[in-house]
Amino acid sequence: MKKSVLFSIAAILIISLVACGNTSEGNLSDDSIEGTTNASDTSEETKENATEITITYLGEEYTVPNPVENIVAASLEGMEDAAALGIKPVGVLEVAGEIPEYLAKDLEGATLIGDKTAPNAEVILTLDPDVIIGTSKWGEETMAQLNKIATTLPYSHISTNWKENLLTLGELAGKKDEAQQIIDDYEVKANEAKTSLANSADDKEVLVIRIRGGLMYIYSPDVYVNPILYEDLGLKVPEIVENAEQQQEITLETLSEVDPDVIFLQFEEAENLDAPSALDDLLENPVFSNLTASKNDEVYVNTIAPLAQGGTAWSKTRFLDAAVDKLVK
Repeated sequence: MKKSVLFSIAAILIISLVACGNTSEGNLSDDSIEGTTNASDTSEETKENATEITITYLGEEYTVPNPVENIVAASLEGMEDAAALGIKPVGVLEVAGEIPEYLAKDLEGATLIGDKTAPNAEVILTLDPDVIIGTSKWGEETMAQLNKIATTLPYSHISTNWKENLLTLGELAGKKDEAQQIIDDYEVKANEAKTSLANSADDKEVLVIRIRGGLMYIYSPDVYVNPILYEDLGLKVPEIVENAEQQQEITLETLSEVDPDVIFLQFEEAENLDAPSALDDLLENPVFSNLTASKNDEVYVNTIAPLAQGGTAWSKTRFLDAAVDKLVK
């Protein structure tokens, strides 16, 4: 009888311990989940409250203040993307003592910080920038000087990096969603235009020429507005463009040999101060007048602002519209 009672008591104790164990395990599980959620919330809160954040741009990391409020756009590429995103930089470059006309309205009120070859570090310092949008065209000395003032991004002048440029600037300014929307809208429009051009311009030889210092220049397929024509719109790449350096002079004799069907010709007075009549001289030249593009009235002068850099969201969206308007017949 005593054994039976002891056995019953033992059984009850075992059942109680198992039940307690299950309850304890359940509580631990709930606490663990709650703890994970709280940790995530804490992490986000920590990130928001951080005085500095690290961003990644073209494979390199850069530390910037959080939030970024004062942006100095020390490159035309940065200025164009700022205009596209509706960002108001505190400082911008000048051309002939003014904000470039094609960006003047969007960047009105910004302090002038010098020209693109020699931004004024002293003026930039007075603006107390959180970040400086520079250019990959600068040498090490200029980059080092400006990095002493604030983190300076070597904003890429290569057109195929336009998405990374725009998204990074959008991230800095809290406008990454807007940047992505611009990219998405552009790609939709480019794909539609590519389909249209497949039937009307796929066999045409199209060339972009820029007059600088009185000379004619062409570009490699990945520079200036060329990616819009040859990649986004799917036009065939002329051999002379395929073999070109990033920027390469082309003579009138060579142009005559190429004899393109369509020419997009860009001319800015500020880039031709020593040859102000270079555009008129070219258009009136008998050799140029005898080109197929000239005879068919398919030479288009300044389809976008002549100072436009070509490889930015601002340039791409505008040149895409202009090119499609001229090429779709």
